[in-house]
Amino acid sequence: MLESLIYDWNKIGAPAKPPRVMLDDETLRDGLQSPSVRTPTIEQKIEILHLIDQLGIDTADIGLPGAGPHVVGDVERLAREIVESKLTVRANCAARTTQSDIIPIVEISQRTGLPLEVGMFIGSSPIRQYTEGWSLDFLLTTTEDAIKFAVKEGLQVMYVTEDTTRSDPATLRRLYEVAIRAGAHRICLADTVGHATPWGAAAVVRFAMHVIKESGAAIHVDWHGHRDRDLAIINSIAALEAGATRIHAAALGIGERVGNTPMDLLLVNLVVMGFIDRDLAPLMEYVEAVSRATEVPIPDNYPVVGRDAFRTATGVHAAAVVKAWKKGDRDLMDAVYSAIPASLVGREQEIEVGPMSGKSNVVFWLERHGIPCSDPVVDRVFAKAKSSTTVLTEAEILAEVYR
Repeated sequence: MLESLIYDWNKIGAPAKPPRVMLDDETLRDGLQSPSVRTPTIEQKIEILHLIDQLGIDTADIGLPGAGPHVVGDVERLAREIVESKLTVRANCAARTTQSDIIPIVEISQRTGLPLEVGMFIGSSPIRQYTEGWSLDFLLTTTEDAIKFAVKEGLQVMYVTEDTTRSDPATLRRLYEVAIRAGAHRICLADTVGHATPWGAAAVVRFAMHVIKESGAAIHVDWHGHRDRDLAIINSIAALEAGATRIHAAALGIGERVGNTPMDLLLVNLVVMGFIDRDLAPLMEYVEAVSRATEVPIPDNYPVVGRDAFRTATGVHAAAVVKAWKKGDRDLMDAVYSAIPASLVGREQEIEVGPMSGKSNVVFWLERHGIPCSDPVVDRVFAKAKSSTTVLTEAEILAEVYR
């Protein structure tokens, strides 16, 4: 019935469903680079890993062992958890293009028996080369040597060009050609400083796909976005439309500076668009676990998972929701003033009473709390709301009810 009540302009000119959509969760590695996060305990990391698995996320970056023994210990424990708990999520580890970063990953894989993918990164943009004093020959030699070593040691290699979206085509072509010949099984395009627009993201993905096609290799493209311009979600969708098959993201968008693509909102959008089919019931538990472990609060107005996402105290809005509720139609109630159904993530519509409320807010609140709605009670609560500067608390409403 709802389809007949909503005209969906989003379907006009919409892209076809991509043939393959995979997700890589960066919460436990790239996400922890945020200067504001608290590093989770290993127990908290394990809890988050299980929630990643429950959400059907394909792969998870479980750390950069080259950072030192403390990271090696956590990465090995997470790898063992995947094996012992028979989780379906596959694991990868980050590494610089050096043997010293790759060797600990090889050893963890051997000790745990878990196949590991290595996300091997190197800066590729002219500004990075100039700053670091790198030549193109240095980048090419370093890339080739590191990938060949990793492949020889039994690792799958995702080759990551940092700052891809500000790199010139000639350099990228040379790097990708060398990486493919050396045995990389995926190429990852990184919007490291959140520079890309949707059309820029699509352009660089199409370019990488063209280089791969010319090489004759059967490998895939990843997209790793940041949110400095707050375009991370739409850039990820544009990358998928252009041919990328795996998108990187982190819970609540945590990460360096203002963060990575938010995994929670990416999941919701991909489900609503019909690009993937997932049970998002564990989504609230996932973001709450990450928020708790990292001490990053979820803003009240954060879409879908924030406190206010399905909460209204405005009279006109609330009146429509109440009318839908009185019709006994949960789907209608979920859609009349929401683009995302609250039930998709295990939530429900909430109506509060405040200075912008109408009497319908008061009646609904009282009925939902099993309190008789006599006119004097409704009038007292309504008068209290109109004299308040904020939404009334439960205690304030009850004080007027039983006055």
